[in-house]
Amino acid sequence: MKLSNKHKSAIKSYLRAVAASGVACALAIAADMHPAYAALLAAVVAPVIKALDPKSGYEADYGINAK
Repeated sequence: MKLSNKHKSAIKSYLRAVAASGVACALAIAADMHPAYAALLAAVVAPVIKALDPKSGYEADYGINAK
């Protein structure tokens, strides 16, 4: 199956979000944290990871304005 660059960019972005969620979930389980706090932690950590990744902000690769 051949994927376009647009699809590859969207899949990479999705996998980054899944990885950030997995890390936050693993840390919450390891710390025996309340589920509500774990969700709050994930909601804070995921955007921070996205902001730190220099290539994740280019949603023009697969978003509405994509070529």
